[in-house]
Amino acid sequence: MKIAVVDYGMGNLRSVSKALEHVAPEASVLVTSDPAQIAGAERVVVPGQGAMPDCMRELAARGLAEAVARAAAAKPFLGICIGLQMLFERSEEGDVRGLGVLAGAVRRFREPLVDRATGARLKVPHMGWNEVRQTRAHALWRDIADATRFYFVHSYYADESDAGVRCGQTEYGTAFTCAVARDNMFAVQFHPEKSQAAGLTLLRNFVTWRP
Repeated sequence: MKIAVVDYGMGNLRSVSKALEHVAPEASVLVTSDPAQIAGAERVVVPGQGAMPDCMRELAARGLAEAVARAAAAKPFLGICIGLQMLFERSEEGDVRGLGVLAGAVRRFREPLVDRATGARLKVPHMGWNEVRQTRAHALWRDIADATRFYFVHSYYADESDAGVRCGQTEYGTAFTCAVARDNMFAVQFHPEKSQAAGLTLLRNFVTWRP
């Protein structure tokens, strides 16, 4: 099995590729910016950290936007952090267009942000461990308990137009979608490669997933 980790000059590529190698030692994990290698892989992972304008500019400059969109439509696909955000139509960060694979926009947390349980002020970016509520069943949630904590680092979140794609939700001053799924595509706002046992379980589920 070939797993392509898309390299567009941004993202936690080494951590993601090492985590995939750990859960799938029999697979060939390739960090690549070659559209042909992405097209030839059985599975595609798009990680990301940084700003959406930089992300979309680099995707275009490297000729990767079409390859990523095709992968999201045709084969087991996992988006991580900006790898989720890029799937939507537009982001408030720089007022930049995304790939438009999913309907909706990416929005910034509105400040002041307050913990609804304690009244404490919350900082932006949202950084650290937080519970993920599974809003519907999915193969990638297998062996992961509802309300398991995953690691987040972000200032923007997905505001999807179609609630049917929502697969996970997190509370940070407000409830926001942190996982989406449709057909062969699954994407998360949190970082499974930084989320210890639960994150490795999700990656293992992705490797064995047969959508």
